[in-house]
Amino acid sequence: MAGLYFEEFEEGQVFEHAISRTVTEMDNVLFSTLTMNPQPLHLDEEFAKQTEFGQRLVNSLFTLGLVIGISVGETTLGTTIANLGMSDVRFPKPVFHGDTLRARTIVKSKRRSQSRKDAGIVEFEHQGINQRGETVAICRRTGLMKCRPMER
Repeated sequence: MAGLYFEEFEEGQVFEHAISRTVTEMDNVLFSTLTMNPQPLHLDEEFAKQTEFGQRLVNSLFTLGLVIGISVGETTLGTTIANLGMSDVRFPKPVFHGDTLRARTIVKSKRRSQSRKDAGIVEFEHQGINQRGETVAICRRTGLMKCRPMER
């Protein structure tokens, strides 16, 4: 499915994304090692057993990437010019191996670009939700979005 153009977004619009994904041990170990993050909370099962969680935690940056990635097909696929930034990132609940995540996106604001006539700026709030309905990740993301091409 192609992403939406700037004009197709409306403030307050909510996307309940259809895709969900179960996070695996391999996802967590591979992502943590590829990003040079040796945190034992992600990699060392015996260490993690001694923590308040009792098991390894999924790397929060993997969680954030997955939640935003789930949103792409229905929002920005092929219509994003650039990702301008992320803010207000929070992880209210931990993610563990075997959790299944889905995503919700809310359009928080939009405005025409002042420097580009062919673009607008859309602020999204992405929410990651686990199989128990708990919010595990929240992020505000600002995207520079293409405007609908002019018809000739």
